[in-house]
Amino acid sequence: MNSAAGNNAAQAKGRILVVDDDPNAVEILSRMLGREGYTCVSASSGASGLDALKSELVDVILLDVMMPEMDGLEVCERLRADEKLRRIPVILLTAKDDMETRSRGMALGVSEYLTKPINRRELFTRIDAQLHARAIDRQLSKTAEAVADPSKKSS
Repeated sequence: MNSAAGNNAAQAKGRILVVDDDPNAVEILSRMLGREGYTCVSASSGASGLDALKSELVDVILLDVMMPEMDGLEVCERLRADEKLRRIPVILLTAKDDMETRSRGMALGVSEYLTKPINRRELFTRIDAQLHARAIDRQLSKTAEAVADPSKKSS
């Protein structure tokens, strides 16, 4: 697992976990995201991606579908089964563009689905949309907590 920050970590747009068994893909995505101001955490397998989430707080997960041992769809199943991780948006990245894979991903709550090779502009637009949705989700959770327990102050 590697962590790579953009030029100004204090102004990072968000923390992105990149999970792909292809080290070249991880390197390219991490550099591209870092140049755009995102902070990247990387993992080379589904299992190491899940392990990373035990110690790393991330805002969005970029997840390859076709990986050995544990594919991206199995990772999604495990994410959705975990109360602490189920709300993290997942963007599936894959060279496999078939309806069965898309349907399974959507049934597992995948937020977005991008086919490789990835278009930079589309990737950043989709990440930003998921970061926005995540921020709204966090605010709604805080509001719900405040309504449920008025003695807690919302920050």
